[in-house]
Amino acid sequence: MGRPRKISDEELMDACGHVIGRHGAGFTLAQVAAEAGVAVGTVSGRFGSKRGLLVAMMTSAAAGVEQRMRAAAAAHEDPIDAVIAAALVTAEGIDDPGTTANHLAQLGVDLTDPELRDGLGVLRERVQKVLASLLAEAVLPDSPPVARAARIVAAMVHGAQLDWALRPRGRLAVRLRADLRAVLTAWR
Repeated sequence: MGRPRKISDEELMDACGHVIGRHGAGFTLAQVAAEAGVAVGTVSGRFGSKRGLLVAMMTSAAAGVEQRMRAAAAAHEDPIDAVIAAALVTAEGIDDPGTTANHLAQLGVDLTDPELRDGLGVLRERVQKVLASLLAEAVLPDSPPVARAARIVAAMVHGAQLDWALRPRGRLAVRLRADLRAVLTAWR
């Protein structure tokens, strides 16, 4: 019988997310282990490699994004507020320009790996699926077709993150809320 795990895979993946935010794409498993307070062998034993850890993170993110977005939306009666809350889930943990830049650097690396790129595609599809269903419920008569509107909203969130990383004025979440509200209320 093996020893019980003292740290979950989710906790290791969270630690990795924090390390990417601080160090970008050049992060190491040793940094992840230090962040999690475990030995490097624990991280490599669970995920095999840095790439294995990234694939696990991508898979986990795609698996949980719909539930997290729907939970955020459910906390709001106004349909526009619900769409905004769901969209903001995709920017969680991105709270300063350095963190944003480091996550964007990792994204650039992820796009060069076919498996990670496919995982990003799955994640984006799930985000857009939730946004489309929320936009359909919102009944915004001046919006484009729901699938296109969902792509626009998702692209706005990601584009605003890049823009904010380049010119960080105010808090990202405040800027995202204002930009999304401007577009969504124009579609009302």
